[in-house]
Amino acid sequence: MRPVVMLTRIVALVATALMLAPAQAQPPADRQTIQAGDRFYCQDRKLGTWFYCERPRDEEPATVPPPPPAKSAAEQLDAVTAELRELKARAILEPTPDNVTAYIRFQRAQLDRASLFGDVWQRSLWQAPDLDYTLQRPVGTVAKQQWTDARKVERDQALDRLGARYGLFYFFAQSCGSCRVMSPIVKAVADTHHLTVRAISTDGGPSETFPRYTVETNQRTRMGLTARVTPAVVLFDSATQTAIPIGYGIIAADELMERIFLLTQRKAGSDY
Repeated sequence: MRPVVMLTRIVALVATALMLAPAQAQPPADRQTIQAGDRFYCQDRKLGTWFYCERPRDEEPATVPPPPPAKSAAEQLDAVTAELRELKARAILEPTPDNVTAYIRFQRAQLDRASLFGDVWQRSLWQAPDLDYTLQRPVGTVAKQQWTDARKVERDQALDRLGARYGLFYFFAQSCGSCRVMSPIVKAVADTHHLTVRAISTDGGPSETFPRYTVETNQRTRMGLTARVTPAVVLFDSATQTAIPIGYGIIAADELMERIFLLTQRKAGSDY
């Protein structure tokens, strides 16, 4: 009887091994097939944890909202301006201590920011001479005086050479009170720099300063001048036969010389 019992046990073990073999040989990738078809292991014996009868679910990644786009510097400055206006309007319309204090604090913060900007601006100019306009037109007392003296020398030398090419037309009237003040100024500048002056009386009356005057006979129209204001000083370029108005009304001698210098020796924009 013992050989029979032993043989029975061997057959049972072989049968069990044959039944286990398909489940162990099945690739893990086909989890859905195991879950649906193998009832013995997945349902009766409830071995799903070991035989992957229940396919593990992939956890969905948490959705993170994208960060808002960064505001440009101009947008940030506009926001500051809008906030300042809002706080000011609120403080005026509802002048409670809280509203007024909020406006004062915010305004003070912006004043501090502006002061910092001005300080950095000045430091940057000190370190970048090509950006410092005061090197071209000084504003300090000592530097300005030195610049003015050098400019006067340059201007006087240039005006001394103008007589070979330029002359002055001076339009006046006997009845003009401003002309009696302006006439000696024009004569003094012309004599200092050897400029020829042609005085023209617009009403036919004489001039004490310019006894050798000419009565106007449509000279301003031929020069292309439309203004009929007296006194009037016009610079005439004999090389190009063009008239250059210098100014109208009473002009100080220094200002008159500066205008003549700029109009003949400097291009527009080059002196600034």
